[in-house]
Amino acid sequence: MRLGINALSLLAIPLNVHVLDTLAEEPLPLAELSRAVGHPPATTTRSHLRNLTELGIVSRERETEFPGAVSYSITSSGRGMLSVVEVLRRWLSAAPDGPLLLGSTGAKSAIKALVDGWSTGLMRVLAARPFALTELSRLLPQTSYPTLERRLTAMRRVGLLEAQRNGASRGTPYEITPWLRQGVAPLCAAAHWEQQFASQQAEPVGKVDVEAIFLLSVPLLELPSSLTGSCRLAVEMRTGSDLQFAGVTASFEAGRLLKCVTQLSSKSDAWATGSTLAWVRSISGHGQQQLDVGGDVELASSIIDGLHSTIELHSSAPAEH
Repeated sequence: MRLGINALSLLAIPLNVHVLDTLAEEPLPLAELSRAVGHPPATTTRSHLRNLTELGIVSRERETEFPGAVSYSITSSGRGMLSVVEVLRRWLSAAPDGPLLLGSTGAKSAIKALVDGWSTGLMRVLAARPFALTELSRLLPQTSYPTLERRLTAMRRVGLLEAQRNGASRGTPYEITPWLRQGVAPLCAAAHWEQQFASQQAEPVGKVDVEAIFLLSVPLLELPSSLTGSCRLAVEMRTGSDLQFAGVTASFEAGRLLKCVTQLSSKSDAWATGSTLAWVRSISGHGQQQLDVGGDVELASSIIDGLHSTIELHSSAPAEH
């Protein structure tokens, strides 16, 4: 499992989204809540509400006026999940074949394809360069060939991947689309929620997670044309008493990205280093104070600000509801 998977998997279920949207307005008794979300089967409703309650996203209380009756309300964790919902809605509204409404069948397919691509490590591999299925099977031996084929097909169908037509290549290489790169927004929002409200159940941040997020998001940056140089972006990762680093070195010329590689060069013109929490806070817009920024500070700060804009997926267009 990769960071952010649990939260996004919850939001791939339309009923969970409808429950959160409904309870965001006001607490409701079970009967009224069921009516508001379209009268799904009682066993289905109770099962999903039980799961959301166990996760602390909604709370369940017995009503004193009507013995045996219960009501549900959204918690602070649920309010935090609504922030993930908004980022996810903005991402879905930018789908290549037209806006997708969160809670719809199309949105469910897109979220599942994103989650499956992230959980198997496909996104990390393809963020480096296009690969054909046979190559991916060798690079990801922990996932069976049929499973990889199904996930590639699903990702291509919803617009996360494109198939290259290259006669010189054996097989069909798959490359990620700009929309998949923008998928770092809901992934990071979901990971932030997990770290804040479900840290005990959340997966620890791994080297693959860090590299994938940077490799996907850095090419989206638009920096001022006055900026030229290389910058090391590193996340501190502790394994027991050992301190290791994961990240990328990105090189720019006149504001344009020249290359982004996972080698952490010690000869960079600028650098930004910090813990996972420091990076999450910085790219979420809570300031860069917890990051160690040095060298060409203007370059490093511009990259961090650009990552904030990318990962928050700021848009002038209203979110779909």
